[in-house]
Amino acid sequence: MSFRQQLKGTGVALVTPFTETFAVDYDALGRVIDHVIAGGVEYVVTLGTTGETPTLNKDEKIKIIEYTYDKVNGRVPVVVGIGGNNTAELINELQSTPLDKATAVLSAAPYYSKPSQEGIFQHYKALAEASPKPILLYNIPGRTGRNMTAETIVRLSHIPNIVGIKEASGDMTQLAQIIRDLPEDFLVVSGDDGLTLPQIAAGMDGVISVIANAYPKRFSEMVRLCLKEDFKGARAINNKYIKIYDLLFAENNPAGVKAFLTQQGLINNFLRLPVTPVSDELYKKIAEAIKNA
Repeated sequence: MSFRQQLKGTGVALVTPFTETFAVDYDALGRVIDHVIAGGVEYVVTLGTTGETPTLNKDEKIKIIEYTYDKVNGRVPVVVGIGGNNTAELINELQSTPLDKATAVLSAAPYYSKPSQEGIFQHYKALAEASPKPILLYNIPGRTGRNMTAETIVRLSHIPNIVGIKEASGDMTQLAQIIRDLPEDFLVVSGDDGLTLPQIAAGMDGVISVIANAYPKRFSEMVRLCLKEDFKGARAINNKYIKIYDLLFAENNPAGVKAFLTQQGLINNFLRLPVTPVSDELYKKIAEAIKNA
């Protein structure tokens, strides 16, 4: 099976649940993992932005990765998030993180530094040369402060060990350019739940999703219908979740999805500062949305 086929469909960017003392809640993490796999997602992503990685220390990250491997137990592929804006430190992290059971590494573009396109290219080239696993690019300019252009993405697609991208710029014109110019075997997945349907229609291979933490069965079903080009069937599902997409990101991610998961009884509603739980008003709206869904 090609790499593109292996990660086609729905990946879920796992939350990191915490206890009331803000320790990692492994029991709750296990419930979420079982929930999403039972719901039919094609793979899981640990230590993405939704996993609150900026507030996790190195030891916690390693324990979360190892716990995820053990809990998944080969049922679906596992992608590990390793990103940042210190290239040399990331190379060390790639070589010291337990990646033996990982299918790939998802690495967000450098944030805050706002490097040039050449800087972005050289950053990823260095990571690809050092990584023991294939690299998935991650373009999310709303968080990093710098868009990775279509030209840079296509240029990087020819670097050995760079095999795909999570594209979350929200720019449909840029997406069209990427799809047109990328090699045939290069994986392209969405990073925007609300845009997944039109982006698959434009040629994407799936999504790394936030909403799939809470609604894995219906959302992954919608994605599979899109990939079969049954857009009428996909719209019937997608239309029911448009309001939920808005609620998930109304104040913060992962505060929104953690509120949903709390209402569903899977985790407790704790987040590490500087992220705080959603407001009482939004929490009530989420509770009502769950009833309607």
